[in-house]
Amino acid sequence: MSESSATGQQPKPRKFQAIKGARDLLPAETPLWNHVEETAHAVFGTFGFSEIRLPIFEPTELFARSIGLDTDVVSKEMYSFEDRDESMISLRPEATASVCRAYIEHNMQQLPQPVKLYYMGPMFRRERPQKGRYRQFYQIGAEVLGGRDSPGIDAEVIDMVMIFFDKLQLQGLELDINSIGCRECRSKYVEVLRDALLKVKDKLGPDSQRRIETNPLRVLDSKLPSEQEIIATLPRMAAHLCADCADHFAEVKRQLELRGVIYRENWRLVRGLDYYMRTTFEITAQGLGSQNAVCGGGRYDGLVELLGGPPTKGIGFAIGEDRLILSLQESGKAPSTPGPDIYIAWMGEKAFATAIRAAKDLRAAGYRVELPATDQKFGKALGQADKLGSRYALILGQDEVTSGDWTLKTLADGSQKKYTEHELLEYLREGKPGGQKEI
Repeated sequence: MSESSATGQQPKPRKFQAIKGARDLLPAETPLWNHVEETAHAVFGTFGFSEIRLPIFEPTELFARSIGLDTDVVSKEMYSFEDRDESMISLRPEATASVCRAYIEHNMQQLPQPVKLYYMGPMFRRERPQKGRYRQFYQIGAEVLGGRDSPGIDAEVIDMVMIFFDKLQLQGLELDINSIGCRECRSKYVEVLRDALLKVKDKLGPDSQRRIETNPLRVLDSKLPSEQEIIATLPRMAAHLCADCADHFAEVKRQLELRGVIYRENWRLVRGLDYYMRTTFEITAQGLGSQNAVCGGGRYDGLVELLGGPPTKGIGFAIGEDRLILSLQESGKAPSTPGPDIYIAWMGEKAFATAIRAAKDLRAAGYRVELPATDQKFGKALGQADKLGSRYALILGQDEVTSGDWTLKTLADGSQKKYTEHELLEYLREGKPGGQKEI
């Protein structure tokens, strides 16, 4: 018999908490999230991108084929489970594969090309949680599918994301770009790189030694201090680009310069998967420590074909929204939680009916209105309005209802003035504390 049963006490209910690596976004935080996402909608729309909303789970094989069975993401980090029909499904660890799947499934190749899509939402990876990195994390991304392999598309995609960050006033931005060539010239470079790495194998750590055979390009990603001098002496991709890839990269850089986009060439910026090719880029920001990348992207002309679709050009990027938010917060760019525009302080049943009508009209005009459910003495009501950060208090008592002259108090300076119902709306529209803007 349990101790609680013996004493006749009910067991204490379990106190639930969010699962490790997931968290709640509280009301004090969501204004910044909304601002970031609304800015993405606005900026991406001006470049002709349309939003796509994707399922949170997909067939496991979609990610196994696109990301690779031997990658840590697929082998260790995905949340995968068997469905009731015994098929395997996974929570999405990224969205590019899902966008390509949708492009194929809905025959988007029949649409005017290229098709420009963007998305935002949660992704899932069972990684070790750390600053700015969660097991349920959020991404904003965009993909351009179809059309020609044009350097102009590459430059415009990069320009768009830099304009997005500029609109958010993100601090300490740096754009790194590189070309990793095509299948033909990259495969030749990989062999040259492997030969060079074999000569210094004994000086490398276990991970880099393993990658010499599996994926030599990933050695260039190494952050081990002991390997940096060695890596600096390795052959560079730029010297091994074929003529077409060299011309493509030169034109991307020229078009970035035409757009006024400042960039830095980074020969160590690579992608580990075979379908990535030519342009690759990464954007870093301040306030994120050593792991300061906030956006990564590149060209992936072979992915749609790999997933069963027709030969299709593709380029895109993904923004780590959690890390973007963190950088904005640490640079002091976070908007505060807005309080009400108007707090309605009322007393008496007649005043309550008037208060309800006033609240409906003010809300219809676009103002944030707080209408308390019970009447309060005006002193207490004004104190509550001040605590909530309201700009105005609309005072409705017996005198205001009888005369039709409503008292509006400006809480910042304590001034107040009487208005008829019509005059009040006109005054607020002129002041525009939060209502609909005139066009």
